[in-house]
Amino acid sequence: MNTTRSGRPALTRTDGTPLRVLIVDDDPDLAEVLSGALRYEGWQVRSAGDGAAAVAAARELMPDAVVLDMMLPDTDGLAVLGALRAVRADVCVLFLTARDTVEDRIAGITAGGDDYVTKPFSLEEVVARVRGLLRRAGMARQTTEGPLLTVGDLVIDEDAHEVTRAGQLIDLSPTEFDLLRFLMRNPRRVLSKAQILDRVWSYDFGGRAHVVELYISYLRKKVDAGREPMIHTVRGAGYVLKPASA
Repeated sequence: MNTTRSGRPALTRTDGTPLRVLIVDDDPDLAEVLSGALRYEGWQVRSAGDGAAAVAAARELMPDAVVLDMMLPDTDGLAVLGALRAVRADVCVLFLTARDTVEDRIAGITAGGDDYVTKPFSLEEVVARVRGLLRRAGMARQTTEGPLLTVGDLVIDEDAHEVTRAGQLIDLSPTEFDLLRFLMRNPRRVLSKAQILDRVWSYDFGGRAHVVELYISYLRKKVDAGREPMIHTVRGAGYVLKPASA
């Protein structure tokens, strides 16, 4: 198996050359750390600190993906996105944002962004999101598929950020995906709301149990709708995911 130094299956462009990624963020330390994580994947990476530099770099690099901060010193990320699309219409764009309101997320996706992560984030999450975007867009290939998470007929492809049940694709939001992944990494184990908040949202418990309840209900509508349930409530204890009929 051809793998990166991180142990993940290596991704390249469809012609076998390294993938090209542009990072746009005015924080040089963050840009450097992100660049290092993506170079670790064997990719060609450049960075830019503002919108004008980003467009100039995109014209030279012709990136396959852009990691784009929504707040830049000379303009906002939504304006830069339009300019980047003019350079390469099919470029994959992952927004970085410190704002996690529904309005901000809708604005980014409506403007043509493919995905987003909110600050603070883990480098592993950013790399996984970029890999998933590139694979779904058909811009990347790998010699062998990465490991899958499987519980019963429910399957998560972590690299592609795809979920299927009985072969049927299930469309999840980023937070729904993270929640389901945590449940699937702990099958048949009862997980408390505090544990879920800590691992999925990185929150202290602090009375935010309703957030977990809300997203569990979202998952049930998508994963269990019209099927034998896999996500179960254990009264007074938390939630457990297990194969149907188990």
